[in-house]
Amino acid sequence: MSTRAPGIHSAIPTAIFELKGVTVRYGALAALQDVSLRIEAGERVALIGPSGAGKSTLLGVLNGSVAPTGGEVRLLGRDVARLSARALRQVQRQIGTVYQQFNLTPNLSVIHNVNAGHLGRWSLAKAAFSLVIPLERETAARALENVGIADKLYERTSHLSGGQQQRVAIARVLVQDPVAILADEPISSIDPERSREIMTLLRELCDRLNKTLVVSLHALEYAYSHCDRIIGLREGRVLFDLPVGQVTPAMVETLYRIRA
Repeated sequence: MSTRAPGIHSAIPTAIFELKGVTVRYGALAALQDVSLRIEAGERVALIGPSGAGKSTLLGVLNGSVAPTGGEVRLLGRDVARLSARALRQVQRQIGTVYQQFNLTPNLSVIHNVNAGHLGRWSLAKAAFSLVIPLERETAARALENVGIADKLYERTSHLSGGQQQRVAIARVLVQDPVAILADEPISSIDPERSREIMTLLRELCDRLNKTLVVSLHALEYAYSHCDRIIGLREGRVLFDLPVGQVTPAMVETLYRIRA
């Protein structure tokens, strides 16, 4: 499905994300330290590591919401440091993020939450009008059909289960129609049975709709089963960045080892 104006997908670079020597500091704390990586179009990448390793910060750098204190960030081939605020927003519209806590408005119906994916290109007046009479109903319905809950279009979001709410959050990103989807611990708030469903859904949607996927995970089995490449982070540094088949148990043990 595509809701973007013609031509917006043209000239997409081979490297969707490229970081060179990126550091992010919050006062004395270095959330990321000298991180360099390149993620190509169509890759399925898992970020793993213990809590506080820098996974969420790295995703923030990749979607342009976190500015580095050092190094170079290129998103869709554009040097973030050289972009105006308006140009940065245009780049960010092409990068969708699925958040750990869903970031939905529970007291609104599902269609309103899904339509939030349009806000980057809707005027304020159009967005306000859509809260009264929902616009782009067919687009929202197709997105919900893609995530398997087409019958929930007008249901109050707070009435849905956790797994269904995560599907609404994914549908919202589909309406945005990004080049890449970032997912920050997308299965941490749902039960194990639904976790595999959501990870399979993300993988299948990205395959079918030709999206790049970067997902942070604590459940290592899904990094192995649903991704092609694993980046291991510890204390803000990349310990390894390898195809799934080259990541050994010893590497993972070192990554999560508790230091004395």
